Amino acid sequence: MSRSSIMRTFYLFLFSFALLLAGCAEAPASTDAKADATPAVSKRVVRVNTTTVALSPFEEIIPITGVVDAPNDASLSAQSAGTITSLVQVGTTISKGEVIARLDDRLMMAALEQSKANLTSAKASADFAEDTFRRQEPLYADSIISAIEFENARTQLNQARASLAQAEATVSQVEQQLENTFVRAPFSGTVEERFVETGEQVVPGSPIVRIVDTRYLKIRAGVPEKYSSDIKVGSPVSISFKSYGGDLLRSGVSFVGSVINPKNRTFTIEVDIKNDGKTLKPEMIADILVTRRQLTDQIVLPQTAILMDENGSSVYVVDRSGGETGTELRPIELGPSYGGFTVISTGLDVGHEVITTGQTMVAEGDLLEISSNNAQ
Repeated sequence: MSRSSIMRTFYLFLFSFALLLAGCAEAPASTDAKADATPAVSKRVVRVNTTTVALSPFEEIIPITGVVDAPNDASLSAQSAGTITSLVQVGTTISKGEVIARLDDRLMMAALEQSKANLTSAKASADFAEDTFRRQEPLYADSIISAIEFENARTQLNQARASLAQAEATVSQVEQQLENTFVRAPFSGTVEERFVETGEQVVPGSPIVRIVDTRYLKIRAGVPEKYSSDIKVGSPVSISFKSYGGDLLRSGVSFVGSVINPKNRTFTIEVDIKNDGKTLKPEMIADILVTRRQLTDQIVLPQTAILMDENGSSVYVVDRSGGETGTELRPIELGPSYGGFTVISTGLDVGHEVITTGQTMVAEGDLLEISSNNAQ
């Protein structure tokens, strides 16, 4: 091999070795670049709504169902037998004491006239016997008449007085029998039903008409026995009717029963209501909200904010301690609930910001984007 060939081979070897060294020097730089290009793991951001905890009042409500009742609802009957001669029409409004039906009174009128005539005669006989006795008293005192004659005069006077009393009693009895031919309303109301018609025969105790007074009504309802120590006369109630679209009626409990119904374990309450417009009717179904107790300074949350699982109840609160808007799951104890809201007995303090919407999508460690905050 010539000297020139050897030199070319040597330079080629040096050039290849230089390229190899250059490649080895750049390889670590490429690895570092790849490491620098790997992105850091980012936290998930969840959009939520929150509310800031504050103290507020809370009414614990017992929802029950009741039935409207008319205390003045009666089927009336005659006290004497006879024939109906007049009868009010259904729907007639009547006042207390007003005649709603009459029986044939011709026989009673004749009997009354006869008894009054007998009374007049008995009164005259009594007056005559009284006068005779008074005139014979001085004669007996002066021994002008015998004791037997004087005692006869006394006996006649006593008999005349007894006959007068009997005649007076007979007149009173016949007058009462005549009054019994009238059927009068025991209270003001409306004629709801007629059970007989004019001309029909009736006997004592058989119903003639039904009258109802709907101006003053009662609502009767059963309350579960576990509330027996909480409901008192005067406990506030709100009443509504599905069949009547009016405003809520507000009143108070007027009666609390003393016994428990063994069939359904409830006790009875009553609520008096004034039915001025007569829009309410007996037997209507009433939805009643009875206030069990009125609480003050309570932490109250929407029920939708509360998470429940086998470990109990909890809520997510906003955690800003790390400079970021994060989350913290806090266990809580629940109090009474009503109307979509629940009292929180323990686990939260005033000022805590609780997630109310979106909490089911949140996990601890997530970052939050708060869309709105409804401060209580």
